[in-house]
Amino acid sequence: IKNMITGAAQMDAGILVVSAVDGVMPQTKEHILLAKQVGVPKLVVFLNKCDLVEDKDIFELIELEIRDILSSNGFDGENIPIIQGSALRVEGIKELLDTLDTYVQDPVRD
Repeated sequence: IKNMITGAAQMDAGILVVSAVDGVMPQTKEHILLAKQVGVPKLVVFLNKCDLVEDKDIFELIELEIRDILSSNGFDGENIPIIQGSALRVEGIKELLDTLDTYVQDPVRD
């Protein structure tokens, strides 16, 4: 958590990675809360390991839970992009990068 807080204080956005196999874990909730507390303005969610899940209907339930937690912590849970994929198989990574390019604007620096 210490490393996350140190890095997050300088972030313009964050990628929250959630395992489709495990779903929302206590650390998921903690990282969302900490991201809000240190002022991370935008998040994009990557639902990872989707290739390992046989029942694809579970994705919708995980997404609903993620959106609920995001909203209850002050993020725009309804509109935060959630990308499904597999980092190991490089599935969804291009979509994740494209989403970051469009959803997160270049910051203004002094």
